[in-house]
This record gives sequence, C-alpha cells and structure tokens, in this order.
Amino acid sequence: MPRLRVTIETGYGAIEVSGESPEEVLEGLGWLTSEYLSRVNEIASEATADDGNSLRGIIRIDDEGPTIVSREDLSHYEAIGLVLYAMENREATSKELRERLASSGKKVALAARLHEMRRRGQVFKPDSRHKLTANGVKWIEEDVLRRLRDTD
Repeated sequence: MPRLRVTIETGYGAIEVSGESPEEVLEGLGWLTSEYLSRVNEIASEATADDGNSLRGIIRIDDEGPTIVSREDLSHYEAIGLVLYAMENREATSKELRERLASSGKKVALAARLHEMRRRGQVFKPDSRHKLTANGVKWIEEDVLRRLRDTD
C-alpha cells in the first residue's frame, strides 16, 4: 500500500503528515495543536530575528512600546507589520496594535487589514494575539525595511 501524505500550508511554511494508514495520518494530525503551531512559528521567527539596529530612524521603542517615526509614506499593511516586527515576540493584541498605531499618527482600518494580512500569510492569530509569521518577518526585512533604509 502506498504511503499516505497530507501537506498543510501555513504562513511560515508547509507541514507534512504521513502514515501507512488513514488512522496513522489522523493520529499525526492530532499533534498539530494551536500551541504546537504557535511554538513552531516562534522558533521560525527567532531564527530570523535581528539586533534592533535596523529600526533606527524608522521605529522608536520606549516603555509604552514601538512608535513609527519614519516620515516616509507607509501603507496600512506596512505600518501594522512594522509595529508587530518591533513588538516583543513579534506579537500583539488588536488593542495594543491600535494604541501603537495611534501613537504613531496612523489611522488604520485595523480589523480589515489584519484579515488581509492573514490571507497573505504575513500574520496569524493562534490565540488572542496577532503574530507576524516567518513570511511576514521576511517581507518586513527584505521589502519594507530595505526600502525605508534606501530612502535615508
């Protein structure tokens, strides 16, 4: 009998579960809890973390949290992504995001933008917090931060 495989695309890559029988595949899928997926994403995010120097002149971090200080025009997606990127563990609640964006002078339709970012695989929400995926981190570092640094 051929080996059975199920591949699940996530915001930070693909997870494959395989087995010799449908029961083995279902047993393997049972391991994919939200806690497990959250931990996998956390490890992937830490692997791509930087030392914070890349944010100088773009984001200021104080006791309240990150504030966008760049004068460049940013899309709503970029503003949300930058704030999440600068947050501890690259995650925040909707309330925290709304407060940090407001302190940055950004008016953002947050719920709609977060929904789109989830569909794009840039953000996921394992619990009450929105978290930047490995794809989201890559997008911020390779596209957004690079563009903002090049305009300095």
